[in-house]
Amino acid sequence: MVDSTVAGTSHPTVPLTPMTVPADQAEARSKAFHDVMAQRRTVRDYDTRPIPDGVIEWAVRTANTAPSGAHVQPWRFVVITDPERKRLLRGAAEAEEREFYGHRASEEWLTALAPIGTDWHKPFLEDAPAVIVVFEVHKGPDSPRPYYTKESVGIAVGLLLASLHQAGLATLTHTPSPMRFLNEVCDRPAEERAAYVIPVGYPAEGARVPDLRRKELDEVLVRL
Repeated sequence: MVDSTVAGTSHPTVPLTPMTVPADQAEARSKAFHDVMAQRRTVRDYDTRPIPDGVIEWAVRTANTAPSGAHVQPWRFVVITDPERKRLLRGAAEAEEREFYGHRASEEWLTALAPIGTDWHKPFLEDAPAVIVVFEVHKGPDSPRPYYTKESVGIAVGLLLASLHQAGLATLTHTPSPMRFLNEVCDRPAEERAAYVIPVGYPAEGARVPDLRRKELDEVLVRL
């Protein structure tokens, strides 16, 4: 039911239904979520096991709850499971990555990437049972002008990754540059611009990840 009784407003509103957490449980719940998310790692080796029905759909629904500038929701999630389409995606992405690693990337950038061990080979784009290509939706014939597009889409992708991890799935955020080739691969119009390529699936047996550390709390938290 629309509540039009809020003083000083000229737009429709509805009553807020807040999520109620007892104060004495708040920290424990926050820590429990952290403990699950602290296990999340970027994975490049995938098993061929199929993803259970409905998981990706619920993850996208979760991503779609993200706040966005002027509530325009400037995102599109293209889920690729067709093997031929994934093959085309991998071929086009590796062509761009060969240019990046061979010519575009500075020595400083390549040095920063060295501990992760990446190169132009992207087999995960075919091996993962699904690949989600996330597009920013800019102003077009059937879409309004978006505001704070990159920020909005970035928040949505964070929720997407968290939801998939909660379901026991591994992901990777791949950002080939430039990305315009993805419009053709995904049959998307010009007003949509690819922002992330996210393989999704179960880690391969024996999968390994780089030995990296996350910053400590006092390195990232400032209290004023």
